[in-house]
Amino acid sequence: MGEKKSLFRGMEGHGTIMRKHHILTAVVAAAVFSLGASTLALAGEELTSGGTFTYARSDSTTSFDLHQEITENNAFAIDKVFESLVTFDNDGNIIDWLAEDHKISDDGLVYTFTLRDGLKFSDGTDVTAEDVKFSIERHLEVGGSLPIEADVKSVEAVDEKTVEITLGTAYTPFLSELANFSNGIIPKDFGGKTEEEFFKNPVGTGPFAVSEWDPSGDLTFVKNEYYWQEGKPYIDELVYKVVDDDNQALNQLLAGEIDGIEDLSLSNASNVDGNADTKTATSFSYNVEELFFNTLDEHFSDEHVRRALAMAIDRESLTKALTFGYAEIANTVLPRALLYQTNDTVNALSYDIDAAKEELAQSAYPDGFDTTISIASGNNTRLQEAQIIQAAGAQIGINIEINAQEISTFRSDFRDLNFSMMINSATADYPDANSIFAFQVDPDGWSKCYWTSYNNETAADLMRKGQVTPDGDERAAVYEELQQILADEVPYIPLYNSENVVGLRDNVEGFTVLPNGSVHFEDVYFEE
Repeated sequence: MGEKKSLFRGMEGHGTIMRKHHILTAVVAAAVFSLGASTLALAGEELTSGGTFTYARSDSTTSFDLHQEITENNAFAIDKVFESLVTFDNDGNIIDWLAEDHKISDDGLVYTFTLRDGLKFSDGTDVTAEDVKFSIERHLEVGGSLPIEADVKSVEAVDEKTVEITLGTAYTPFLSELANFSNGIIPKDFGGKTEEEFFKNPVGTGPFAVSEWDPSGDLTFVKNEYYWQEGKPYIDELVYKVVDDDNQALNQLLAGEIDGIEDLSLSNASNVDGNADTKTATSFSYNVEELFFNTLDEHFSDEHVRRALAMAIDRESLTKALTFGYAEIANTVLPRALLYQTNDTVNALSYDIDAAKEELAQSAYPDGFDTTISIASGNNTRLQEAQIIQAAGAQIGINIEINAQEISTFRSDFRDLNFSMMINSATADYPDANSIFAFQVDPDGWSKCYWTSYNNETAADLMRKGQVTPDGDERAAVYEELQQILADEVPYIPLYNSENVVGLRDNVEGFTVLPNGSVHFEDVYFEE
């Protein structure tokens, strides 16, 4: 692929980069979309509005209940329909969104938001402060997969456009937390519908509204005619097409049957860049690929076993072999793009077979054992990761069987703690270290430490301390200590921190990949 510029925080090159290398040409079928006749001006240039953008995704959208969901198959559909008071841009900066502005009191307890003029839901009804109050209070009541962790004492609609949220205790990541998709705004009392009726046909302020939806298949959005950003979205329709095999997705992109691939296999990126009619879009990410241990498993409840396997895996070679320059080795669960990560300073366990054997000898299983590793099927990279880990285990007497499952079964099994090891990714939902730690360190949290059931009270106390410590050196010290504990006890083994990589047809413009992997599709258009 040639030399590529790093996109991680602290290094030059934030935002989305389009890559295209005309290495070879290919005859491909014409794209299936048809462009409309309308033309708009953008930054002094002419663009053609209209058309349908078809996006390949590995799994279907199963729910629009923003307060109950967490996985990207649902999150990145929810955020097309519902929007929050604030959001974050492609550099991870918090920016006002449905709120025209916001103020925080000097003591950090009162947050005041002023809504933009003329905000409407996709059914044409006005958005008011009462809708905001209802949305946040419903989230507080439900809790759900991504609960509001702050000590919210009250949410008040001061007037039609002003909302005031009062906390009982200052909570440093609160503004970032509000930028999460789970804090989108919905109509008060679900617009007069039942919850079930509302979420089957959701109404929000987002750039798109649901047109057709098969919870076990594809999803079609249509342009929200009442969207607050004048002239947007540029496309008329957005189709989420389920393609659960990496190679099938690649073939469909090359043939012009789809316009983009959400999670482009890194092994296929060179094929996309090397084709005359396709390109890649990349950005730095909040994503860390990890090996997770179920610490309720008799083998992986033993810290010596986890440490032994961590030292048996050559993570540097794995990263180089499988990510094609799109990733850097991860030494901590915090992605390199987030403040307070210690990837280059933490004392992580390194590759050392002799040390791994000595560590295993201290465990309850000095002669090794048989176990399994679960992955989602159809993902070429995950399969190769599992095979490398399988070979690493064999070197120290741990015999690993690979269990490749259809993605919905894979998800239900790990949520039911029906696994020994699994490979998955962890992504920060908002630009604060707490987004990772609250999910992977809190034993009382919804995910029970990302379904590892890891329980270390010192680590949990540090997580809680980080939530209330103001940004600065003291908060950095808290997270430094926490990351070292996790590196020592390895309830999960960070493998690598990759860029977000999306495959696109060459005529797609305005495409920006956010750090969490989502896309502002309101900005996307087709080049004439």
